[in-house]
Amino acid sequence: MDSAMAVEVGSLDPDLLQLLEHPSTMPSKPTPVKLPLEELFTQWLSLPETQRLVMSLLEDAKAGVALSVPGNGSANFSGSVLSSMFSAGSTPPLSPRSTSGSPLSPKSPMRRPGSGIIALGSPLKKASEPIREIVPQFYFPNGPPPPKEIREQCLLKIEELFSGHPDGLPLAAFVPVVKEICKLPSFFSSSVFKKIDVNDMGLVTRSEFVDYWMRDNLMTADMATRIFHVLKQSGKSYLTQEDFRPVLKELLATHRGLEFLQDTPEFQERYAETVIYRIFYHVNRSGNGRLQLRELKRSNLVAAFEQVEAEEDINKVLRYFSYAHFYVIYCKFWEIDTDHDFKIDQDDLMRYGNHSLTYRIVDRIFSQAPRKFTCPEPGKMSYEDFVWFILSEEDKTSEPSLEYWFKCIDLDSDGIITRKEMLYFYEEQLHRMECMAHEPVLFEDIVCQMIDMISPEKEGILTLRDLKRCKLSGNFFNILFNLNKFVAFETRDPILVRQEREEPTLTEWDRFAQHEYIRLSMDENGEDASNGSAEVWDEPLEAPF
Repeated sequence: MDSAMAVEVGSLDPDLLQLLEHPSTMPSKPTPVKLPLEELFTQWLSLPETQRLVMSLLEDAKAGVALSVPGNGSANFSGSVLSSMFSAGSTPPLSPRSTSGSPLSPKSPMRRPGSGIIALGSPLKKASEPIREIVPQFYFPNGPPPPKEIREQCLLKIEELFSGHPDGLPLAAFVPVVKEICKLPSFFSSSVFKKIDVNDMGLVTRSEFVDYWMRDNLMTADMATRIFHVLKQSGKSYLTQEDFRPVLKELLATHRGLEFLQDTPEFQERYAETVIYRIFYHVNRSGNGRLQLRELKRSNLVAAFEQVEAEEDINKVLRYFSYAHFYVIYCKFWEIDTDHDFKIDQDDLMRYGNHSLTYRIVDRIFSQAPRKFTCPEPGKMSYEDFVWFILSEEDKTSEPSLEYWFKCIDLDSDGIITRKEMLYFYEEQLHRMECMAHEPVLFEDIVCQMIDMISPEKEGILTLRDLKRCKLSGNFFNILFNLNKFVAFETRDPILVRQEREEPTLTEWDRFAQHEYIRLSMDENGEDASNGSAEVWDEPLEAPF
């Protein structure tokens, strides 16, 4: 019987169970009192009609007869049973229906005119279903795609340049493509050409160029990114020194300011090496020989490429490419390399600048404290190592130079320069002053001057940050290990100071190279600078760094 009762509980109409009053508790004025559902269910089960009904249903179930479920053709079942449960005099009124109606009332939102009852799903289920929304792409690894108008204009220009060449363009006719489409200097043409012509066919077709230039979205990339993409090797995320050699080779072959080197291939090679060394000295700030894209973007190398393209006089391009600067560097190296094996030792470097350096600082350089040598022979400095040295020695205002000399003075590599370390290097300076009959300056006096000049954040110690913040940091290093420049600073000529103020755009390296180039030209020709060498410096030039 329990199972039969369970069948009928779910078939009761909820509206009929909302009894408000109980006959036994009715006062003079009706007050709504709700009976518990359990009490109502107990009264219903106690009726004889209910017991007969339950037994009938059990017999039908055992016989396999389909049950007649109330609500599906037996709507009068609940009404008849409940009517017999309560007599006419004892039947309480039904509770008032809400204005919106019961779930199955004519006013219910579950009913629509002419559509019958709408099956409702669980509102929680609907709320838990994710709403799919298409988010437009907002990150592009190679930059956003070009607008349709720009793309069409570019394709039209490509069609124009490749028209009449169904088999493709040779390298000799590829320069206009590089300049007008790629927006790169003309001496990048061979690098772009070889980047596309991977099979060395000698021709680049229109489809090959479009695929290369559009595939990595180079159309809208900035020039630094385009240069980086053209120069770097496939699968690499950085540039090496070798990646710049094809560009320098084409520059030497095509630039009018370098035509005089056509008959001297040895000096062509040395010029290209020097330019590359200068580029990595200033641009590769990590010093690991792997030039990153972010380093290229932060540098002025792209502007230097553009200036080389526009300027016929290569000596006016002071940043990296000046032949006069190369001439000075090479001749200074040749002067101290007495055996001309293209390697120098400590004794050779001691002769630099008319013996201006101390033994202790030269010993630190050859201990490779500031930079590891590229020369495989122990105790020898290569030409590349010398380029780093001379750029650091002659311009102590640049960041690479400050880092170079800071590592030399910082004996214990703890990131600070103490009074003890300053005294270690200044002792030899003091001895040299006494030997040369200069009035000696005691360390106690000079150290106070140096501290006042640098104004460190923490008293008593100097950091690289302190030196980079001070404009007179070069004099700090000269006091410690370069006697000639120390004396020159103490007795500086007012005329030279005025010239420096008149040409504030020139760096210390520019002024040094200018002076040395004129001197070397005079020594070579045996005459004064009126032979035209001074014309290189006849107008103010832009600072390279």
